[in-house]
Amino acid sequence: MPNVLIRDLDPTIHSVLAARAESRGQSLQQYLTSELALIASRPTVPELLAALGERPVSPAISPEAIVAAIREGRADR
Repeated sequence: MPNVLIRDLDPTIHSVLAARAESRGQSLQQYLTSELALIASRPTVPELLAALGERPVSPAISPEAIVAAIREGRADR
């Protein structure tokens, strides 16, 4: 498995992470591995936008129906 080395980590950040690991009954390595896995599982904004761009565009409502609904809503005022 690959290793990751983090240099110049603020001691306060290290303490917070170590405390969180301890509260879960995990080593710091186990805690950071699970947190990094969670981060990696979430798509980035560019990834989301790319996925959305690949979806076919087919609105469930026609433009005419949208305009009619707006006009109906305005008429009820």
